[in-house]
Amino acid sequence: MNIAILGNGKMGKRISELAKEKGHTIVAVSSSENPAHTLDLITADVAIDFSTPKSAFKNIAHAINSGIPVVSGTTGWLSKLEEIEKLCTEKEGAFLYASNFSLGMNIFFQLNKQLATLMKNQDYESNIHEIHHTKKLDSPSGTAITLSEQTKEISNIRPIITADRIDDTPGTHIISYTSGVDEIEIKHTAKNRDGFAMGAIIAAEWIIGKKGIFSMNDVLQIQ
Repeated sequence: MNIAILGNGKMGKRISELAKEKGHTIVAVSSSENPAHTLDLITADVAIDFSTPKSAFKNIAHAINSGIPVVSGTTGWLSKLEEIEKLCTEKEGAFLYASNFSLGMNIFFQLNKQLATLMKNQDYESNIHEIHHTKKLDSPSGTAITLSEQTKEISNIRPIITADRIDDTPGTHIISYTSGVDEIEIKHTAKNRDGFAMGAIIAAEWIIGKKGIFSMNDVLQIQ
């Protein structure tokens, strides 16, 4: 598989390393000095975008316009998500966005849905606390927003989101439900970036040859 890496930060670099270990080839890499829209993606089978909120839209649009399927894990740009989905449909391309590619976090999403279902019509308040490294550009995290939206949609409880930025913290998310008599808490802690990177590579392998708009639920066959 020939991969174009859009965004050469810590995630982009780790995806490149793990992809090479799996026998894939990195054919193009964008950075602030080498923007994605200047790259010729003709030799790429797929693009993986872990760039910045400011550059993600242009990066993804360039790949779609180049006829390349795109997997994106960049957060903080989703006000333009509908535009990308419309472009993908018009171009008969393939696009997959996930706020978190970790297998463990996608299982955690399902746990959150089940817990939110049980909490519907119960007398509990909900809080989400997330912790990430100090270089993360968006706050709260896209994962925390996804968890909050799930909870609100299912239980009609709107969680309060709080965030901390601490050096060398890959990502922690804690969901708590609190009443006057007890508290229920579930927590996901990423030990390093490899879970996110491998999930993105798996999604990239999966999307080749497909057309449409997808999520990690499609990749993992989660209902």
